[in-house]
Amino acid sequence: MNYRRLGRTNLQVSEIGLGTVELGLDYGVPVAGEHLRPPEEHAARLLNRALDLGVNFIDTARAYGVSEEVIGRALKGRRNEYILATKLAPIREEGQPDQELREQVKASITESLRMLQTDVIDLLQLHYAPVDVVRSGRVLAAAREAQRAGYVRFIGASTYGEEVPLAVLEDGGYDTLQVAYNLADRTLEEQVLPRAQRQGVGVIVRSVLLRGVLSHRYRFLPAALEDLKAAIERLAELADAEASSLPEMAYRFVLGHPAVATALVGTARDEELEAALAFAGRGMLAPTLVARIREITVSDRAQLDPSTWPSEMGAWQGQTK
Repeated sequence: MNYRRLGRTNLQVSEIGLGTVELGLDYGVPVAGEHLRPPEEHAARLLNRALDLGVNFIDTARAYGVSEEVIGRALKGRRNEYILATKLAPIREEGQPDQELREQVKASITESLRMLQTDVIDLLQLHYAPVDVVRSGRVLAAAREAQRAGYVRFIGASTYGEEVPLAVLEDGGYDTLQVAYNLADRTLEEQVLPRAQRQGVGVIVRSVLLRGVLSHRYRFLPAALEDLKAAIERLAELADAEASSLPEMAYRFVLGHPAVATALVGTARDEELEAALAFAGRGMLAPTLVARIREITVSDRAQLDPSTWPSEMGAWQGQTK
């Protein structure tokens, strides 16, 4: 396992981290019953297996169902072996007074500490924060109070799109930035990733497989996502030509960017975790292959946002691989 510095935190994180949304919720593109939340004993085995394999970065959130609770019970005897990242319950500014906002932040942190059975959160991240919340700075100020009290070591933001991460970087008060970045969606390469690297902000990447469709599952994309499907089909052809697979190419591509500290594998399956670790161990892609990947674009960029995907995606459960 290779480890990388998480920006100015100086934390050394495994280049593959474990994302735990699937341990707390049913999540992802459901194909033939996949992506159903596992029994807790299975989740506990996966969490311990991750640590045994050298994964030392575990990412969760208040909004991930029972994920924090599962982690707390499974790893309570191994807390010193991993860097724990969680996220505040989504907080919107609706004109509430500063004291009320501080109480909301405090309540979220207190509940996370209780569920995770820990005295300190290594990395606390804002979650789903709209740009006005980032720019006001009030939630960050409330999180700083918990940091000064010793309950939080570092503060970051988990963001969507391009506007919010740019606002986070403009603020300058965040230690890390979690973003969606993958083979198909390379939007952040132009401004966000280079700026984060210059400012010493540690970058955590999620959605490496774009909710699972950068795999065999792309074949089941509906007609409404035809542009995305066509682009992924071209990427799959590149992977085949390199005697690789889409998931392998996806992880190696993301980890090849110098701004990236860790790439999250969000899974409830041992084999997917072990596969991601194996992919990372094979190093960066050849520059010629990276150049060919960057020639492939999705003409309708709205299709890169899973929140816009059609509701019939849930009907894929009847499909087979």
